[in-house]
Amino acid sequence: MRLQPLFHFAIISALSAFACKAQLTFSGNVAPPVTESPDASSGLSSIYVLDNTSGVTASYTAASSSTPVRWMRFSSLGGGYAEEVTPVRNGNVTSVTLTRDDMGYIVVEGTSRKCYWVVNYANHPCELRGLAIAPEQDCMSASLVFSGNADRIVYYTVNGVPRTLSRGLTLEYTTLVFNGERNTYEQAITTQELEYLSGEVHVASPLCQTDFLLTGDRFQMAWGGGKTISSPVFEPMAVEAVTSAEQTSRTVDNEQKSSDSSSGALGGSAPVEIAFSAVVTDAAIYHEWQYSPDPQFDVIDMRVNSTESTRVFNEYGTVYVRFVAGDASGLCDWVSETYTVNIGESKLECPNAFSPGASEGSNDEWKVSYKSIVSFDCHIFNRWGIEVAHLTDPSQGWDGRHNGKLVKSGVFYYVIQAEGADGKQYKLSGDINIIHANYNKGY
Repeated sequence: MRLQPLFHFAIISALSAFACKAQLTFSGNVAPPVTESPDASSGLSSIYVLDNTSGVTASYTAASSSTPVRWMRFSSLGGGYAEEVTPVRNGNVTSVTLTRDDMGYIVVEGTSRKCYWVVNYANHPCELRGLAIAPEQDCMSASLVFSGNADRIVYYTVNGVPRTLSRGLTLEYTTLVFNGERNTYEQAITTQELEYLSGEVHVASPLCQTDFLLTGDRFQMAWGGGKTISSPVFEPMAVEAVTSAEQTSRTVDNEQKSSDSSSGALGGSAPVEIAFSAVVTDAAIYHEWQYSPDPQFDVIDMRVNSTESTRVFNEYGTVYVRFVAGDASGLCDWVSETYTVNIGESKLECPNAFSPGASEGSNDEWKVSYKSIVSFDCHIFNRWGIEVAHLTDPSQGWDGRHNGKLVKSGVFYYVIQAEGADGKQYKLSGDINIIHANYNKGY
């Protein structure tokens, strides 16, 4: 007889509130049951997986022999359609014989109700026969073909909602993981848990040669059984890389810095030397650094077929750099982030006075102030036209000495020819006034 008036949907939500730690016990089964604790929203106190329910009795122990205890069982329809079963009572223990089907059971003790689900594992045996590499693969995932039986095990909540009871199958294989401290890819074993298996299995594509080990299921393992099968060797297709760009630092007190130099941006005042580097995974047979004036790389000015590339940027403007890698088949590729190198426009300014020897470390050297100067030639003369200094780099300065001795106060002259990264030509000349020198002999 169905108890729809008593256990209809209106009271189902109340059942979960009475879910407690009270457990069922079983007799007549060969292997101990595997007990699962579902989340409270299921309304179930416990899920029991028995290797076989044939001839098995489930028992519930009440608080006392005088407490009334009733049993109901329900199917996939949920507790709202539970039907009453008559238990056998022995003192405070009541028992019912289990069916061969997966069923839910409601035990009413006084005013409290506890709900359980019992799985007959004999209806869901796990058999792992074979694991093959699928003939068609893609770059993102590895496809395996499973043969055997490890179908989905379904249990039902008190409200009749189907849920999956995981078999706890484990798939183990080797892949590559980047080690930032060592700047290299290293092999690492990864394990993925599978709730069930049917047909093909898809996992993240390994980055190195490996085989796959499938073990399970967890119920057979708990009962002293279980099995592990392996696949043939898998050849990697997926490509991955880690790239970096390191700009050679240059600390020059008279070089004008870019406004964004502190933000870690690449570029600034030319010449700029940047070392680009990439570490690639095993399948990356083809790789190159690409340099382009176009952020979409529709035009590529230079290709470097190597994982390492160092370039000196001498021209004003923006250059975009990226790393591309691919496997032998050409089907799987990997593209890095785009590095943007900005070279600023040139500037060149000349001071007209300094005071060598007057105050050490303060205005005691004549230097130009510059930015993005890629060619520089400067001659300094005294008033008689005698060259007292020759500078070939804008970072160089004149300390006010000639032949090792400080020159005396007076007017000197500079002539500069220079070129900027933006192509601008500089032809400058002017006076240099030496003042407050503490040595008055010289030229």
